[in-house]
Amino acid sequence: MRARDFLLLVLICLIWASNNVLSKIIVDDWAVPPIFYAALRFSVVALVMLPWLLPMPRPAWRIILIGLLMGGGNFALLFIGLQTTSPSSAAIILQLGVPFTILLSVLMLGERIHWRRGVGIGLTLLGVLFVVWRPEGLTLSLGLWFVAAAAFAGSAGAVLMKRVQDVSPFRFQAWVGLVSVISLPVASLLFEEGQWASALAVGWPLVAAVLFTSLIVSVGAHSAYYHLIRNYEANLLAPLTLITPLATIALGVLITNDAFDFRMGVGAALAIGGVLIVALRRKPATELLVDREQR
Repeated sequence: MRARDFLLLVLICLIWASNNVLSKIIVDDWAVPPIFYAALRFSVVALVMLPWLLPMPRPAWRIILIGLLMGGGNFALLFIGLQTTSPSSAAIILQLGVPFTILLSVLMLGERIHWRRGVGIGLTLLGVLFVVWRPEGLTLSLGLWFVAAAAFAGSAGAVLMKRVQDVSPFRFQAWVGLVSVISLPVASLLFEEGQWASALAVGWPLVAAVLFTSLIVSVGAHSAYYHLIRNYEANLLAPLTLITPLATIALGVLITNDAFDFRMGVGAALAIGGVLIVALRRKPATELLVDREQR
């Protein structure tokens, strides 16, 4: 990999990591309702990606389901979870997305799990167990349940994307944005209150944050990563994207004062090590999807 492209990948991972911490600040410190925040983010994405909307990928039901899973199902659930959990813990729990993707690929795409993948899945699950372990037993807080659900939704959407042929990443983003901007405001009206009051209370910092997460993260960083995918093998890129959870943990400790003890360190090492084993395996049908579980 050329040095310029490596630095670009590092920048992308740092943007993804900073987005995780910023989202925590938005939904927790600023008390912006998480579904409403997700709706604002995808409204901007849908507007920017509008030129790539047509023609609609077929079948229509599949692209709509992908939009629901990748938008409300993934990001909204993650933002709900971040209200009550730290970015560091969320970054580790999100590694469940990799075994989720592989297991769903077995069920939906007919893939087979070889011993090396099995070891990677086992290590990832063991790492997550270390994170949720307490002296009195295993405890998974409500926030971490939402994060785990977000990982599952993102994995299901990513596997479904493999069933859609000849659709550009920009068209996928356009439809995820459109489906999200239709569904998320409805969900916010049903389950949240005081949305605009909280937004107005924060003011311009929220506007800047939404523009950053939608334009810099969703449109900019994701598009730059798709550019790298066209030029390098996925089994080279996927391990390097593990910079994202590591940077999220570091930024969480520095910015949001996340507690990070020996137990979480062991859990992070095991979970990320398991993901690395999966990512380094050559020619899996899901290797292009592994990167989605790091963001």
